[in-house]
Amino acid sequence: MFGLSLALLLSLQSVAPAVAQGAYGSRSDTVLVAPTGEILDYIPEAGDVVVSRDRMGRKVLIDHFGNVVATEMRSDTFRDPVAGGYQARPQRGYGEAYPSQPAYPRQDAYPAQNNAGYRDYRQYRQGEPGEVTGSIPRDSSIVRLPLDADGAIVDDGQEEASLETQPMPQPSIVPRNDKPVMAITSKPQAEITALQVFLDREGISPGVIDGHLGDNVNKAIAAWQEMTGETLDPNNSEDILQRLSYSGGLPIVNYTITPADAAGPYVASIPDDYAHKAQLPAMSYTSTTEALAERFHMDEGYLKALNPGVDFTIPGSTIKVVNPGQPKTGEVARVVADKAKKQVFAYGPDGKLVAAYPATIGSSDTPSPTGSHTVQRIALNPGYTYNPKINFKQGDNDQILQIPPGPNGPVGTVWIALSKPTYGIHGTPEPSKIGKTNSHGCIRLTNWDATELAKMVKPGTVVEFVD
Repeated sequence: MFGLSLALLLSLQSVAPAVAQGAYGSRSDTVLVAPTGEILDYIPEAGDVVVSRDRMGRKVLIDHFGNVVATEMRSDTFRDPVAGGYQARPQRGYGEAYPSQPAYPRQDAYPAQNNAGYRDYRQYRQGEPGEVTGSIPRDSSIVRLPLDADGAIVDDGQEEASLETQPMPQPSIVPRNDKPVMAITSKPQAEITALQVFLDREGISPGVIDGHLGDNVNKAIAAWQEMTGETLDPNNSEDILQRLSYSGGLPIVNYTITPADAAGPYVASIPDDYAHKAQLPAMSYTSTTEALAERFHMDEGYLKALNPGVDFTIPGSTIKVVNPGQPKTGEVARVVADKAKKQVFAYGPDGKLVAAYPATIGSSDTPSPTGSHTVQRIALNPGYTYNPKINFKQGDNDQILQIPPGPNGPVGTVWIALSKPTYGIHGTPEPSKIGKTNSHGCIRLTNWDATELAKMVKPGTVVEFVD
């Protein structure tokens, strides 16, 4: 039954040829595709947009607020979802009236662009250096503050959010593993994937879903048994598939790549040097496969292996992806970061386990804190302020650098600041390394796990580090 069900996922759909159409400043066989997937019916004037290129060499038009206006795509690879098929529509000049399209500010209203052809967004925005608008207006940039000899924060002129009262001491909650985890026998990759998807849907994260066994899977099984009080037999694939049928169906499903998926925006690559990172317009994904893999909680290599020969840049292509769970919801009153297990446990007000995540927690060179602390503030899509006098030293960089936000930023898509200055719980640009490498003292989760946790905690939530 299990193998037969998975076999149903192997079909692919084909796409038909497109009709040629003119596009912005280029050949007549291209079109401008908005991030929503529609073909633009006007052509922006050259002074109203910045022209960049993505990693596939396609032109990307960006307005002076940093928003992507459109991506130039070959018309024979684009399917217009509005027209219901491949259809060319005339693109009128920008000067013609379109009530639903706001006019973009003129170029001369802004400072000069940098050498890379991108605007420097830090020159236009409101607020202090290092601040990047996110879900939390004032504190969405990550800055490690200096400490004095007594460990107190040195006032550097930045307003710092704080709690009015300190929490009362609470007894430690040490994760229990009363039920031993059964040894997993050799299993086909598809069955391991099904097990990982089941755990993911239960809110007990196995990390990236890659069809391989490892410590993250074993730890997730143990946490699930703690949460439910049941014993899970990971070798019983029929039972796993039956459980999956109650929580969303098959573990692998078909997905059709949309024009927005293909359009990005993407950057050609993410440099290692922080000074080079600071020159990018955003710490965006580098490819469609990277973006889709993270959306579906997958290892990027596994996504490619499931879809051999597929061109992920062509909208309309049907691919096989993991069918993960919906984000866990609820209130988390206490978070336990277990350094030895490299795992984070989230408990509700009733003391019961709500969720668990594999984590990278500190290193011997930059150890994580000890004892109990609290969540101080939460920022989604944060920027990052690198200060070598406060942070670790990266390469030859000895100047303060403002690194823009994005999933490939140093702290990924989430920053949960702790009352212990300079430390927090955050995402990562390398989800496949979670639980396998070291961090600079903080708690590192996958971006999707960190986002899920961020929406269940609040300022004052206790975070306890245990050895």
